[in-house]
Amino acid sequence: MKNDLGIRRIGLVIGIKEDCIEAYRALHDGPGVRDLLQSYNIRNFNIFLQKMPDGKFYEFAYHEYHGNDYEADMAKLAKEPRNIAWLKQTDATQMPLENHKSWTVMERIFFSP
Repeated sequence: MKNDLGIRRIGLVIGIKEDCIEAYRALHDGPGVRDLLQSYNIRNFNIFLQKMPDGKFYEFAYHEYHGNDYEADMAKLAKEPRNIAWLKQTDATQMPLENHKSWTVMERIFFSP
């Protein structure tokens, strides 16, 4: 959903294997796919880590889409060889929520510009 500023704000959640957290952090210390995200109109990408009361760790991500065709840009990004290789590495560290294959898009319930 775009707001009145024409920016799509997206929140995501996924579990992460506790024994993979340091390796996951190390992957993100390098250049990763930042340039690809930028070239497909993704801005302000943040990932947060939190241990929840159930003892499991979860990642919460937020990013903004500043383009005009989200679906087309995400389809192109999904075909980028470097992005495919990146996801192969990161996906191995993560645990999708039940009935999901990867990150789960969260419902946005509040926005304050």
